[in-house]
Amino acid sequence: MKLTGAEIVAEHLIRESCPYVLGIPGHGSLALADAFRLRADRITTLQVMHESAGVHMADGYYRVTGQPLAVFTSIGPGALNTAIGLATAYVDSTAVLALTGDTHVHMAGRGVLQEIERRRSADNFRALEPVVKRSWRITSVPQLPRAMQRAFNYMRSGRPGPTAINLPMDVQAASADVQLATPVEHLPTGEPCGDAVAVAQAAELLANAKRPVILVGGGVISANASAALREVAEATGAAVINTMMGIGAFPADHPLYAWATGSKGTTCGLKLAQKADVLLAVGCRFADETASSYKPGVSFSIPPTKLIHVDRDASEIGKNYPVTVGIVGDARAVLEQIAASLREHEPRDHTASDYFAEIQRLKQEWTQMLEGHRDDSKVPVMISTVLRRVRPLLQRDAIVVTSSGNVQAQIIQEFEFYEPRTCITAGGFSTMGFTLPAALGAKLAAPDRQVVGLVGDGDFMMHMQELSTAARYNLPVLIIIFNNKGWISIRDLQMAAFGGQAAFATDFMKEDEEYSPQFAEIAQSFGCHGQRISRAEEIAPAVQAALCAEKPAVIEVLVNREFPYTGTPAVGWWDVPVPTYMEQRRAQYDREQQEEQII
Repeated sequence: MKLTGAEIVAEHLIRESCPYVLGIPGHGSLALADAFRLRADRITTLQVMHESAGVHMADGYYRVTGQPLAVFTSIGPGALNTAIGLATAYVDSTAVLALTGDTHVHMAGRGVLQEIERRRSADNFRALEPVVKRSWRITSVPQLPRAMQRAFNYMRSGRPGPTAINLPMDVQAASADVQLATPVEHLPTGEPCGDAVAVAQAAELLANAKRPVILVGGGVISANASAALREVAEATGAAVINTMMGIGAFPADHPLYAWATGSKGTTCGLKLAQKADVLLAVGCRFADETASSYKPGVSFSIPPTKLIHVDRDASEIGKNYPVTVGIVGDARAVLEQIAASLREHEPRDHTASDYFAEIQRLKQEWTQMLEGHRDDSKVPVMISTVLRRVRPLLQRDAIVVTSSGNVQAQIIQEFEFYEPRTCITAGGFSTMGFTLPAALGAKLAAPDRQVVGLVGDGDFMMHMQELSTAARYNLPVLIIIFNNKGWISIRDLQMAAFGGQAAFATDFMKEDEEYSPQFAEIAQSFGCHGQRISRAEEIAPAVQAALCAEKPAVIEVLVNREFPYTGTPAVGWWDVPVPTYMEQRRAQYDREQQEEQII
């Protein structure tokens, strides 16, 4: 059939069952936007107010559904605005397709509007290469059917990630006789299983372990492996801890759940992981925060702990820790194999063991420690007070979205999740500005479920313009802004690492006074529900009113900004270099840093 390049793109998205395409049209994507216009009955185009927000929105949608969406942009700034969103998706292994306009093929190198060409003609696109799994620059219409098919296969196969297709303006508008790909004919079937010998070795180690621990990463969630994970945990009596991306893979009210390890972890997660004789790590990469910057005996003790590492990306196995058993494979497939092998061993009642009792004791000690860092009488309230009072007001399957900062750290430490794909957070790239647009994407994915964004004021201001998107498309998310008038997580880190006098450039000030916009009033001006509160007793009525508003809602909570009431303590270790002119603190840092286990 004869189609323009832009029509090929639109038709393939429809064949891939993409319900939405997100973006901002510009002169570099006019033909693409028109192809979407002509197919508005089969694919819905949603405007966003910033291209990066569009990628975050598609990212949030994918994390809930496992279905990639496409984001389209113009040439130049529009295309490069996607970089932060694509990097977030790349590091967190989620799938988004970026469709970026570019210079006409026959104009490349002339310096047309928004072209970067001093080193290479039409060079804008190279800026995105490090943050996508694969990219294609299209120079003729017949290339497009294959490129679109391959882009979707790359996104969804192996370790998921974003892809990008560069569409020169003339390619979008030109036509050719082409045969469109049928997506199902190009999809791989099945998932890679683990080596049978390695699986048997892993099962034997777990069956004989006295202090087994399972570390759950995001790969467990993307593989839909929660049921198999639970079977392995209950068969072995293993404590289950998680990375940031693994939150929700195992229910927080299960007696074997022991929260998180790492620099933002918990005392129970850290102590159990430190003393594990066997550690089964599934779908995680042992990033520095999870591993407490690789300082032995803080997050992990590998060795002597025997590590079983399961990941579908072979390059992650053995990268940061030596393994006793390394298994390349899909998380669900391998956990099901391990579970089947464990059934051959005689079942035991692990709930009667001393180890099970220790898990419960350490969890109780963590809860008691949190209580010691909470004071519900404080005005403005502490973040912990808000989290503790919000959780019971939400349904069990509510989707909670957050980004970087103190709010995220405390969610990791104390907010309960019970189902996979209900905690949506910016992980390894620690992106600010993620919460609001990702929450909108989550609401698109699950319109009948509660979607709540928990976000700091600085983070919120990076993409607050997307309240317009929420209002225009009537996406009734609830955004709770924790307003402490600054980059307070960084101020806390400055004070902890450099001393109390080191706080600098982190408070929001106007002349000599603390400064903040009136976020509730801003929300109202967008057509959203808005309310500002500061006391503990105001939280429940405000949340209940917002959830019943039947439109996008913002609750601005003034939270305490005076250290140490700004958050809960960091109980792990994180390598934050100290300047040499701070002699005593530098000496302490050098001693700590020299203990890191770098292989």
